[in-house]
Amino acid sequence: MTRFWITLLILTVLLAACSGDVDNSLETPVAEPTARIIIETQPTPGITPPNDLYPVNPQNTPIPTEEIVTSAVEFPDPTLFAWNVVVSGLSQPVDLADAGDGRLLIVEQGGLIWLFLEGTLVDEPFLDIRDRVGTSGNEQGLLGLALDPGFLQNGRFYINYTDKGGDTSISRFNSTPGALVAEPESEVLMITVTQPYANHNGGGLAFGNDGYLYVALGDGGSGGDPQGNGQSLDTYLGKLLRVDVNVENSIYGIPESNPFIESEFAAIWAYGLRNPWRFSFDRLTGDLYIADVGQNLYEEVNFLQWPYSGGVNFGWNYREAAHTYEGTPPNDLVLVDPIWEYGRDQGCSVTGGFVYRGETLPEWQGIYLVGDYCNGRVWGLLQMPDGSWQSQVLFDSVNKNISSFGQDSNGEIYILSLDSGEVLRLERK
Repeated sequence: MTRFWITLLILTVLLAACSGDVDNSLETPVAEPTARIIIETQPTPGITPPNDLYPVNPQNTPIPTEEIVTSAVEFPDPTLFAWNVVVSGLSQPVDLADAGDGRLLIVEQGGLIWLFLEGTLVDEPFLDIRDRVGTSGNEQGLLGLALDPGFLQNGRFYINYTDKGGDTSISRFNSTPGALVAEPESEVLMITVTQPYANHNGGGLAFGNDGYLYVALGDGGSGGDPQGNGQSLDTYLGKLLRVDVNVENSIYGIPESNPFIESEFAAIWAYGLRNPWRFSFDRLTGDLYIADVGQNLYEEVNFLQWPYSGGVNFGWNYREAAHTYEGTPPNDLVLVDPIWEYGRDQGCSVTGGFVYRGETLPEWQGIYLVGDYCNGRVWGLLQMPDGSWQSQVLFDSVNKNISSFGQDSNGEIYILSLDSGEVLRLERK
């Protein structure tokens, strides 16, 4: 109970006592919420962009310092909620970002980015780079989008795509702030990575609560990681990279706290990943969730609690999820197991989501949503007060071919369906 309500209660009792007409009857009972919640008063987490010119990314906007709901301690009744279509008519949507000014950006795998504004898709694409995007493999194409922390002021954004030769390109583009169309000719190529095969390209991009850009890359493809890229520190394949995009007179820089700063591959932040298609940061706590697609038996979600250090090894291909896969790791090698996994009897390819931090569904606070691409099932993961994790199937089949989840500037959660071309939002019935 807040200080305001305590004060109000005391004043009410005093006034009633003074009037000599105190009502000692019981109040009408209030219905229990569908999920219990933990309420704490805490400051905004330490989100420190590299430079004051770069405010916090709209997608990671911190919740103000006040009484905030930090986490549910049980799952809500999913039958009280539904995924409702808010956008349709897309072709293979794979990512979503909110500009924070009413513009919702939706990525199509073929090389287009569309604006959804005032309830409708803008007629002309925000960005059209089909002339440089390669899509010969079903895991290739325009795969990821991240808006610069200062996007509303500088119009910069970053994309992850495979080029006509099948290799990965991480590029920066410009747009006029508030514009409906970006500038395709403004591309600045930041990082290129040769891909030996057509699959396992990763594709995710996101700004962390530290203000740096994180990039997810798969192990290069084929099956079983035949080149050993996941465990090699001499390649960017099978890694999560971290770079500083706010460096004067340079396309990007390497944060000094990166674990392999002296290496030729200094951008490596974490390794031992197979195909981290989607990862995200909890916009309130800064915690990192990485959904890594498995080989034959297990899908997994990895987790790092903020504040965290780089250099974490998630185990592939010594392990598939928490299970031995191939080879014997050195005795001194520390491998971090996932917080959650599921077998092929539950699905075939994990699609990572977000921790709910919206305002309209408080009973969902702190629940991480994750889905399966093949059957459309959606689970919730919830960390309990003792640090353990609980999981529950919340929606048995939202929409087949869940390619991605999205989060808007208000913290509401979306699902993108590759097959139906729809974007759906979690809402109360």
